[in-house]
Amino acid sequence: MGKLIIVSNRLPVTVSKKKSKFSFQPSVGGLVTGVGSLEMSKEQIWIGWPGITLSGYSTKSDTRELNDILAEQNYHPVFLKRNDFENYYQGFCNEIIWPLFHYFAQYANYEKSYWDSYKRVNEAFSQAVLEVAGDDDVIWIHDYHLMLLPGLIRKKMPKVKIGFFLHIPFPSSEIFRLIPWCAEILDGLLGSDLIGFHTFDYARHFLESARRVLGYEHTLGQITLGNHVVKVDTFPMGIDYEKFSKAPENKDVRSSISKLREGIKEDYKVILSIDRLDYTKGIPERLKAFDDFLDRNPKYKGRVIFIVVAVPSRTEMEHYRLLKEQVDNLAGRINGKHGTIGWVPIWYMYRSFDFKDLTALYCIADVLFLTPLRDGMNLVAKEYVATRNNEDGVLILGEMAGTAKELGEALIINPNDLQGTSNALKKAITMPINEQKRRMRSMQGRLERYDVKRWAHDFMDRIYHIKEVQKQLISKGLSQSRRNKLLESFKRSKKALFLLDYDGTLMPFNERPEKVKPDRELKDLLGSLSRHSDNQVVIISGRDRKTLDRWVSNVSNGLVAEHGVWIKEKKFWKMIEMLSDEWKDEIKPILEVFVDRTPGSFIEEKDFSLVWHFRKVDPALSIVRVGELKDVLLHITANLNVGVLEGNKVIEVKDTGINKGKAAMYWMSKARWDFILSIGDDWTDEDIYEVLPEWAYSIKVGFGPTKARFNLPSYREVRELLKDLITKKSKV
Repeated sequence: MGKLIIVSNRLPVTVSKKKSKFSFQPSVGGLVTGVGSLEMSKEQIWIGWPGITLSGYSTKSDTRELNDILAEQNYHPVFLKRNDFENYYQGFCNEIIWPLFHYFAQYANYEKSYWDSYKRVNEAFSQAVLEVAGDDDVIWIHDYHLMLLPGLIRKKMPKVKIGFFLHIPFPSSEIFRLIPWCAEILDGLLGSDLIGFHTFDYARHFLESARRVLGYEHTLGQITLGNHVVKVDTFPMGIDYEKFSKAPENKDVRSSISKLREGIKEDYKVILSIDRLDYTKGIPERLKAFDDFLDRNPKYKGRVIFIVVAVPSRTEMEHYRLLKEQVDNLAGRINGKHGTIGWVPIWYMYRSFDFKDLTALYCIADVLFLTPLRDGMNLVAKEYVATRNNEDGVLILGEMAGTAKELGEALIINPNDLQGTSNALKKAITMPINEQKRRMRSMQGRLERYDVKRWAHDFMDRIYHIKEVQKQLISKGLSQSRRNKLLESFKRSKKALFLLDYDGTLMPFNERPEKVKPDRELKDLLGSLSRHSDNQVVIISGRDRKTLDRWVSNVSNGLVAEHGVWIKEKKFWKMIEMLSDEWKDEIKPILEVFVDRTPGSFIEEKDFSLVWHFRKVDPALSIVRVGELKDVLLHITANLNVGVLEGNKVIEVKDTGINKGKAAMYWMSKARWDFILSIGDDWTDEDIYEVLPEWAYSIKVGFGPTKARFNLPSYREVRELLKDLITKKSKV
């Protein structure tokens, strides 16, 4: 059993230094509770910033002393320079990631120095992890401060288990791509084995960004990158349900409730909102809705109070200072407009509350009123529901909060709809108690079942599960022992046949197929293999014969074009069987219509096939167009002797009687081969694997279901294998 290493921006304790002495303030939160619930048979280490920068230390001995103190609690501090911390945290995290991920693009400040510090801090965290981590450990990284960290660790520790959880929203790809360094951020995150989000929408946005920015496709949330598989999944974070549900029974909480009720008349309806003072929380919109409610429902004046708690946040930043002025002014204006002697409609408190006072507020509130403009989850809503042990109370919740996806029994509103929100306030205040209880019971049951402990266990279980999936997918990998056996088999051979695909196998893909000309390394490799009299090197490709002639005819001694239509032996091309291309007159106009409707697509015409390419098409649009085109083509070709096949970013229409398998059989019939190696990367190569003798070596480039015996991650590893074969034969 390895260790569990938790990595977050801050340790669960904040360190400060006064008069040469360290003081420690423990943090209490959902993450600490969830992690604490995991099996204690596994050693746990928490890595994070201790809350004090390097300039806060007078000597190196202070650093050693603090390290020793924190190590007693299995905390491993990451010490940061003041300038790096400010640029990384105040700069990159709070002036780029926070506003963009919450759809406030107008607040983003793309300062290059912020990015440089963000990279340095993530590298510092990486070094801290590497100091304590082993291959058997699980590393669980948290939140947007450390999005480069998974990739940095993966480069040094390819076998370790890495999970990443994002606690804020992940934006749509259009927003995410505004970040100049978005590709590097995605690369960092994709170093994980498991990436978790609160909601399906956030996971979907991430997958779409990975596809649009990096070109990575996924299958059911699973992205395959060479020999590494990444799972993207949804884990809605819960709360410590038991702690909040039992809070009303606590003596200190009951005392706090009594004090609060002393200033509130018995017949008052209490509306409560609690947030950090942040522009994402929609506090001004909430105040305006309450103002509108009083305007349109004057009979409730003197009968409701609205307790607005705004917890100070990022007070040094201009947007937050301006927001505080706006909220102060709105609260004052509304009180001045509607208040009377003896009744103040808004109780506005700019401060934080401890647990007993917070839960006391939940207990006295008839309505919890939350209207975030964008929120990753919003655990306040869940905490309120958990404390309502009388099963009454109404939750009004903005639809942009992640919690809204779980708590559908709440009154879900659009925070920008002033009148709709105002109407929801009236509905909440007048809701019959039976309906309140029905809604509250449903929400409580759900939150009790999926609490923060279940959330943490769920995430850990999925990390182990995806590791098992990875093992299964790479079980056909060309291990060293398998590689040695292949090389020895080739060394002993007298007649060797190579059946090699081109695109994706010997060369990488390109948006423009005509740009994938063989480089010098490939030409040298193929030339060395084909010059040996015992070897028959056949390039068996979907390319047209003219292209293959220009590119590889002088470095191979056999060619197959258009997936088996044409075969070149010695100097002449011939067809395996006679074909007709009359069907092209009917099919080509259809493909041309789809080219016109799909920017970035184009048609490639071969002698006996038509190919619609969509590698440069917007991924979201390509999904729609591929489905439409396949439906049209399958209907039209039903009575023709042609088939519709989907390949790597292509739709190909060709004669159904032609495939690479037939071409492979032609070459296999030419001699008594005692070594056969076939390498390809997509569905067209499966026909070859199917006709090969059992003893032949077949390799699929990439991972996934295949009839091939083995896998290699990419064309680079194919070239390395060919180099080893050449070296092995030269030593005979």
